Amino acid sequence: MFRPMIRALALCLVLGPTVAATAVQAQSVLLSDVVQGEFRPGWQTASGTHMAALHLQLAPNWKTYWRAPGDAGIPPQFDWAGSENVGAVRFHWPAPDVFQTNGMQTVGYHDELVLPIEVTPKDPRKPVRLRASVDLGVCKDICIPATLMLGTALPGPGNPDSAINAALRARPSTAAEAGLTRITCTVEAIRDGLRITARMDMPPQGQTEVVVFEPGLANIWVSEAQVQRSGGSLTAVAEMVPPSGAPFALNRSAVVVTVIAGEGRAVEIRGCPAD
Repeated sequence: MFRPMIRALALCLVLGPTVAATAVQAQSVLLSDVVQGEFRPGWQTASGTHMAALHLQLAPNWKTYWRAPGDAGIPPQFDWAGSENVGAVRFHWPAPDVFQTNGMQTVGYHDELVLPIEVTPKDPRKPVRLRASVDLGVCKDICIPATLMLGTALPGPGNPDSAINAALRARPSTAAEAGLTRITCTVEAIRDGLRITARMDMPPQGQTEVVVFEPGLANIWVSEAQVQRSGGSLTAVAEMVPPSGAPFALNRSAVVVTVIAGEGRAVEIRGCPAD
C-alpha cells in the first residue's frame, strides 16, 4: 500500500499547488482559456460502425494525458450517460509523447489531441447521438482538473474528416510493423505486488525508448519502467502494486507493453508470454 500512497501524495503535490493557484488566479487562468473540446462527427465505416473523434485544442504549451498517464497524470474518463443508441465505444489512441513533471514521468499530448472514437450502434437502423461528460487533467506550470460536457449527432453516412484520418495514421505501430521477433516476460512476486521484466527482440525505435506497462486491471499502480537497450534487444523492468499491497494473479494476455520513441513514434505490443 505504501508506494501507491506515495504516488497519490505526489499527485497531490502536483495538483495541490494547482488548486491554490487556480483559486488565486481564477480570473487569469480560466478553463475556457486553456482547453476547448468538441466531438467531430466523422463518418460511417464499411463495417457499420461510426468513426467519430474527441477534439481537444489546448493553449500553447499546455498538455493533457494518455490512457496510462504516468505518476503525475490524470487519464481521461468518459461518462456516456445520455447517449442514444450507443452499443460499444472503442478508442484509437494516437502515439503519445513523454514529459517530465516535477521530476516524474508523464505521458500525453501537447497543444492538440484528436482521439478517434469508433462507435458501434445498438441498432444500426437508428440514429446515434453522443453525449458525454469528459474528465481530464490539463497542465502547464500548474495543473487543472477539467470536466467538459460534449455532445453531437452522428449522421450516416457522414463525411471523411482529414483530422480524424491523420490521427488514425498516428497510431502506434504493431509489433510486426516494428520488427518485433520475440517478446518474453518474467513475472515474480515481491512484497507488495509483482515485478515484471520484458525482453524484446526488436530494432531500435529511436534515440530514446520509454516503456510503459499496462496490466489490464484497474487500480494497479505501475512504476516507471527501467529500460536498457543492447543491440537488437530491449529490456524493461517495472513493478505493479494493487490496492491490497500483495502479490496478485496477472493475465499475461491482457498486458500491453508500449514502447514510446518520441516524434510521434510508438509500438504497441499486446500480450507478454512467459520465457
